[in-house]
Amino acid sequence: MALPNPTLRQRQLAQRLRELRHEKGLSAAEVAEHLLCSPTKISRIERGQRPASLRDVRDLCRLYGLAEPKMTELMTLAREARQKEWWQTLEDVKFAPMLGLEAGATAITEYVIQLVPGPMQTEDYARAAIRGWLPRIAPDILEERVRARGKRKSELLFRADPPRYWVLLDESVLHRHVGNRQVMRAQLQHILELSELPHVRIQVIPFTSGAHMGFDSPFRFLEFGRNSGIADTVFVEHQMGLFYLESDKTIRHFEEVIDHLRAEALGFQESLNRVAEMLTKFS
Repeated sequence: MALPNPTLRQRQLAQRLRELRHEKGLSAAEVAEHLLCSPTKISRIERGQRPASLRDVRDLCRLYGLAEPKMTELMTLAREARQKEWWQTLEDVKFAPMLGLEAGATAITEYVIQLVPGPMQTEDYARAAIRGWLPRIAPDILEERVRARGKRKSELLFRADPPRYWVLLDESVLHRHVGNRQVMRAQLQHILELSELPHVRIQVIPFTSGAHMGFDSPFRFLEFGRNSGIADTVFVEHQMGLFYLESDKTIRHFEEVIDHLRAEALGFQESLNRVAEMLTKFS
């Protein structure tokens, strides 16, 4: 796994604080009464949706009767969770939680139905895709987003300890013209090149697969390992951003969806052959 980052630290801290409250048999409302704050604040801290201040963590540790060195460990987590990473400086912040968690995932399964996934996009393809989605985007913001996708690719696929990255690609992605023929040709060639990385797997779900469990929307399934202290998480994409989900029931559902999609998809070599076939059509 990659070195801990603020997003992961915040999730670890949130989970630990939730566990401590449950161990003490306290409700969020009871804890909020002790801290003179709203129950909503406690719930958001425990879901990792809001960073806890050092004072909050200190007061919670005292309320839960936590002694040293446990209290110091949680205070350290809280300090690290408040540091900034590269993605937090972006103009488009709605993807920040996903980018932060990606950096610590041990495995990522991504299902796409419209575009080549961000970590696999060439600069020209990314530029054309963003411009098509946001035709009024300012040139400087466009270039910032293109650079961010390149940074994400580097951090995800080419770091020293990359996650296992398994892409389930609807065949329509290979046919959709994003940019001109030269852009598409370079993009398809890039997919074939990335498939040679030992930690990357690509499967194409062909048109002939018919109706299947992935019709609703694209998603990313992030796994962290049992000893990480972080729950596996699913990000579901929609027009205005992302939902992120982590309940046990939701995780089991998406595990079933992934198994179904992998079974519907072509084998690894067949999938690469399909990409190569489309490459010749753009040549």
